[in-house]
Amino acid sequence: MYGTDAATIYDAQHEARGKNFRAEAGEVARQVRSHRPDATSLLDVACGTGAHLEVFAEHYPDTAGLEISAPMLEIARRRVPTVPLHAGDMRNFDLGRRFDVVVCLFASIAYAGSPEGVDATVDRLARHLTPGGVVVVEPWWFADRFLDGHVSGDVVRAGDTTISRLSRTVRADDTSVMTVHTVVADADAIRHFTDVHRALLLDRDRYELAFRRAGLAVSYVPDVASGRGLLVGTAPVRVEPPPVGRTVTATSA
Repeated sequence: MYGTDAATIYDAQHEARGKNFRAEAGEVARQVRSHRPDATSLLDVACGTGAHLEVFAEHYPDTAGLEISAPMLEIARRRVPTVPLHAGDMRNFDLGRRFDVVVCLFASIAYAGSPEGVDATVDRLARHLTPGGVVVVEPWWFADRFLDGHVSGDVVRAGDTTISRLSRTVRADDTSVMTVHTVVADADAIRHFTDVHRALLLDRDRYELAFRRAGLAVSYVPDVASGRGLLVGTAPVRVEPPPVGRTVTATSA
């Protein structure tokens, strides 16, 4: 979960390193159109600071977001003040309504804690879909593509602030452990903080199993979303049964 220090520089840091929230949201919308061109509502689960959600609101008139980190949610509320935002855990949330599209991006699914947590999360996403709706999930690196011991370093400028980020990621059983050291310098001060991110390492087949268990047909779109690809699930179009105790009379012409 992102704390206040990381949340404050989250957008500036990632955008300065080349992340394009607008292009990514546009690609997701393009994938959705190929399955559900009439979609008008979208829920962004683990919406972070709302950078993707801001773009989705341009494509879908009815949007909402869910986020577990209070500092991230506070930033999102300032960014998209007219969009309903909810505090909640992606593994067990219930908003009491359904959407044509539900997305979970930037590898947030990998923070579900266990394969069973991934199952629970995908089930929650599917339960918030309208019939024929679409789920789009960006996974973390699949286990067979993970680089053990990977080191990354960047120094970027965002306005009058300089941000230095150094990370090292190692494998611990079925989890990647990324230790990130960040130094932020501006005219007022220099501050340093450390975050540790633990993300599940699953095979593509295991992600797809979670989709099928949730009743979704699933396909994989490679090479998009920072190279990790997108998992796209579609819900069946089903006719709702009549209410119990109500008699339905068939007629013919």
